[in-house]
Amino acid sequence: MDRSPTPGDGIRFALGTLTVLPVRVTRWDRAAARSGMACAPLAGAVVGLAAAAVGGVLLLCGASALIAAVAAVAAGAVLTRGLHLDGLADVADGLGSAKPAEEALRVMKRSDIGPFGVVTLVFVLLAQIASVARLFGEGWTVGAAAVVMSALVGRGALTLASREGVAAARPEGLGAAVAGTVPRGTAWGVAALVVALAVAAGLAGPLALFAVGAVLGLCAAELLLRHCVRRFGGVTGDVFGALAEVAATGALVVAAL
Repeated sequence: MDRSPTPGDGIRFALGTLTVLPVRVTRWDRAAARSGMACAPLAGAVVGLAAAAVGGVLLLCGASALIAAVAAVAAGAVLTRGLHLDGLADVADGLGSAKPAEEALRVMKRSDIGPFGVVTLVFVLLAQIASVARLFGEGWTVGAAAVVMSALVGRGALTLASREGVAAARPEGLGAAVAGTVPRGTAWGVAALVVALAVAAGLAGPLALFAVGAVLGLCAAELLLRHCVRRFGGVTGDVFGALAEVAATGALVVAAL
């Protein structure tokens, strides 16, 4: 019988799957996926801290809040290989196609990006950059805290999407590997922890808006998750990417109000 995954296995799974960091995934099974997706916010914290540092350093060196925001958002994309943004574009194309589930999944699996995906990417990236620029305008600590908070919220949405009862739309791929692996109690507990961490990040800025942003970001991702499950019959790796971007963007927009 295979041994139970250690915390290290879960952390390696999360970092190796959700970031560009050269972390070797030592186990690729359902047990490791359960631990790894419960650790997804940790991967978000790593990405968020690095992206916040890039933007904060530029701001302290005299760059404008807009340039710092562009750099921070770009750093986050680079540290995830752009996979979450790619997933967002593919899901937008699949949903926008208005085709039955099997055909929509084929649309999402294509290597090109259609008009729905392009438009969605443009608006989401503009919303992220505008929000981060607004928050960096309040000070580098406020902007940096918001970047970290949004990254945590985005990956918290992935933990929720991996909970028991959420099926995979395909028998292969990341969606099939992680769908339904995390116990419901653990998933909601991680979500509560993410909100608590958002409140802590809000000590550097608008506390109430950070907290509300975290909750609404997770709610927006949950609504998209349920819609995707209805349309596609379950989740895919692309759906996970879309959920991360929607949750993070929602949290940022609310925090910037």
